[in-house]
Amino acid sequence: MEKFLNIPVIALTPGEPAGIGPDLAVQLSQDPPDCALVLIADPMVMGERAQQLRLPFSPHEWNGRAHSKPGVFVLPVKTVRPVISGQLDVANAHYVKATLSIAIKGCRDGEFDALVTGPVHKGILNDAGIAFSGHTEFLAEHSGAPHPVMMLACPSLRVALVTTHLPLVEVSRHITRERLSAVLEVLHRDLRTKFNVAQPNIEVCGLNPHAGESGYLGREEIEVIEPVIRELVGRGMHLRGPVPADSAFIPSQLVGVDAVLAMYHDQGLPVLKHRDFAHAVNITLGLPFVRTSVDHGTALGLAGTGCADATSLRAAIDAACALIQ
Repeated sequence: MEKFLNIPVIALTPGEPAGIGPDLAVQLSQDPPDCALVLIADPMVMGERAQQLRLPFSPHEWNGRAHSKPGVFVLPVKTVRPVISGQLDVANAHYVKATLSIAIKGCRDGEFDALVTGPVHKGILNDAGIAFSGHTEFLAEHSGAPHPVMMLACPSLRVALVTTHLPLVEVSRHITRERLSAVLEVLHRDLRTKFNVAQPNIEVCGLNPHAGESGYLGREEIEVIEPVIRELVGRGMHLRGPVPADSAFIPSQLVGVDAVLAMYHDQGLPVLKHRDFAHAVNITLGLPFVRTSVDHGTALGLAGTGCADATSLRAAIDAACALIQ
């Protein structure tokens, strides 16, 4: 196994077992990436889904990093009840949590080089009594990361978020000087260390229409965003803003920009997904390990039909492999 010591070892949690996560993993195994891809999943669920898709699926059992080589492996975790494609079952919510917990521990212990996550169903997890607002928050809480930053990236655009999975009515009060400063520091650092951008240029969106219109349409720009930008520019960061969000993504505005920082989820992500949904990847910055993910949901109606598209999952794995290098 000596010649395989330097290959990436990537943990993959397929996510909600009734959704398309297992489909995507099976599809990907037909032409696996050049890494050791470890599926943390129930082998029976994966095998049954492969039968539904009429695709061969014969992964190796994972026996630890010392035995890694290119290919697809399974680290077995059992579901509580049998899985029916497209039908949520609250009994299996803790299985989803268990796969993530195992993956986090493996990344922190050095067994895995990175984590790639499939889509989960937040509603069924919360119905089971698991407080879960999203992968970003869960991974940060369970890995001791104080300031996780959610960023989606496609080949031509990167969009990071100050707030993530919050009701719109709560966004403003979560945009504080402390939070905005911490997010910008993480974004700036990880663009340098993970993406090899020597001096990142970051465009910062305003929160309100027209970036507040000098305070007539909101004062968050004056009281929070502008002071933070001034402070960090004084410390050497290259920041521009606050820019009105309705013009922030005009192509001429993005020339030379390495990342856009949006204030909330639906301010920035619809633009990126419109630009290149198939190749967009969700990347969590600020963690003690590399984590990437697909940019879509569980698509329960497509599970087991063969109509799911694994392009985003392959892009997520490729991104993880690139980032760990």
